[in-house]
Amino acid sequence: MAEKIHNPQSTIVIGYGSTLRGDDAAGPRVVAAVARWELPGLRAIAVHQLTPELAEPLSQAGMAIFVDARVGGGGVRLHPLRPTDRLSVLDVHIGDPATLLALAHALYGRVPRAWLITLPAHSFELGTSLSPLTRRSLAVARRRIRTLVKRNHRRS
Repeated sequence: MAEKIHNPQSTIVIGYGSTLRGDDAAGPRVVAAVARWELPGLRAIAVHQLTPELAEPLSQAGMAIFVDARVGGGGVRLHPLRPTDRLSVLDVHIGDPATLLALAHALYGRVPRAWLITLPAHSFELGTSLSPLTRRSLAVARRRIRTLVKRNHRRS
């Protein structure tokens, strides 16, 4: 098996949430738009939930950006992420980005610089569309991602 190479200029963007539950689809919706940018070194992944299989591609990236909906109002929020200090062998279900980063470090020996972007959300009902607040936040989240990606290319 060929060894995977770490690329400091690469960025992985992971949007997670249920596309069937209203505003919870914010992460996957943002990532679908990011994927259409077709920028070199940019990988966009939309998932229902964070899983251990994402640890390997995370370990190869120079930067990771997680995108998710959060309950409540306010604007789009951007937070730096660090791996959690606690990782249990029983963590089969990865519930948050910090745990996934810790798993990448434990399995592959490295983690990228990482950020969490959250979008305000109100409605998580089955089959509903995005609320107006969440819909307006999509463009803001995409702009923040583009800014982070540009900085990563300049930094590396």
